[in-house]
Amino acid sequence: MDTRSVQAEADAGHGISFGEAFRVWLRVACLSFGGPAGQIAVMHRILVEEKNWISEGRFLHALNYCMLLPGPEAQQLATYVGWLLHRTAGGLVAGGLFILPGIIAIMGLSYIYAAYGNVSFVAALFFGLKAAVLAIVVEAVVRVGKRALKNRVMIALAALAFIAIFFFAVPFPLIIITAGVIGYAGARSGRPEFAPAGHGHGGNTAVIDSMLGEAVPEHVRPDTGRAIRVGAFWLALWLAPVIALLATFGEANVFSQIALFFSKMALVTFGGAYAVLAYVAQQAVEHYHWLKPNEMLDGLGMAETTPGPLIMVLQFVGFMAAFRDPSGLSPMLAATLGGLLATWVTFTPCFLWIFVGAPYIERLRGNTGLAGALSAITAAVVGVILNLSIWFALHTLFRETVPVNAFPLSFDSPVLTSVDIPALALSIAAATALFRFRLGMLTVLAGSCAAGIALRLVGVI
Repeated sequence: MDTRSVQAEADAGHGISFGEAFRVWLRVACLSFGGPAGQIAVMHRILVEEKNWISEGRFLHALNYCMLLPGPEAQQLATYVGWLLHRTAGGLVAGGLFILPGIIAIMGLSYIYAAYGNVSFVAALFFGLKAAVLAIVVEAVVRVGKRALKNRVMIALAALAFIAIFFFAVPFPLIIITAGVIGYAGARSGRPEFAPAGHGHGGNTAVIDSMLGEAVPEHVRPDTGRAIRVGAFWLALWLAPVIALLATFGEANVFSQIALFFSKMALVTFGGAYAVLAYVAQQAVEHYHWLKPNEMLDGLGMAETTPGPLIMVLQFVGFMAAFRDPSGLSPMLAATLGGLLATWVTFTPCFLWIFVGAPYIERLRGNTGLAGALSAITAAVVGVILNLSIWFALHTLFRETVPVNAFPLSFDSPVLTSVDIPALALSIAAATALFRFRLGMLTVLAGSCAAGIALRLVGVI
């Protein structure tokens, strides 16, 4: 089958050419700053409001499914919509382009950080970044909370999730499962608190909704045989490098550790980038000792200043882990391979979840129990993001923290006399710029970086 016939087949039913979709997805990728909230807002504006390719109801249904999955919900949402439009090829282009700019940018910044991270100018730059990142994470709590906490029950779920993960170190998957069960049961029992809010977008029927309202395309129909084949293919792509590294070098090798750790993470971390980072920071800093807490914040600062999902910080983690333990290779070569390996095992499963699960999720649109479960999970994620914001605050605003381990309590407590006054002042300034003056994220980040350099020049830090 030639290229024109393949494209004609892919375009059938909606008239959106593959080339047009490619240009739109490239535009989305280049504008994907601001974390998951900003990235989802960009996609909503372009896909729902501007292009009218998908209705708000279907957009939010797909988003709720992606929030239920482990990994970055914004990248998975792009993959989902791309798949709806142009099958597997569309999903690969939408999801792949979404992360490509970030891969290139984070790799470049990681080289600079590894080579010059201890130079005063670069240290000052990242000092300013950390203060702005803290304000941005707090803003994410507010943004997501406004959307998800629409009644007292949802507020209570968020509060309980925060208490469970911050004070008792309850595993995140358990929190998510519990919230989902509560939401499902509440919705099935008719409780109005768990009912999804009404969605609608004025104007003509969206392109995808018009297409699916008629003859449902073959790729959108659930098919068990196809799901098994697709799942086996993507599972092999994901796990083949992991198995090969373990068989060749053993579990003690840093590349085996990177492959195994981030593969496990891809299975057990839910709730989007902020929830993932809380787990990764704990393991990478405290268990593997690949990074120090301030270096994890530096990596997040890189991810905040570049396009793509915040979870791209995992590439930085893999980069630094292999840089410090190159296993006989040159440090920069080992670091490059470590960063790309972390990226591969992190994002390959994202395509697996979408290509296997999306047809079944499309069939479940309008299911009351599922909608209630997803609403409750979204509320619980707010509590987890709050946990992350406090973790960042402790390691940004205080030079020392003390672990509290009085079973069943387990959390970090700040040493109040170790407060970092310049970091506190910069964080307050960044928060004021975001909340009071509503300056753009990139403006705040640039201003914080400049302030960090200025403080270094005058000898304050």
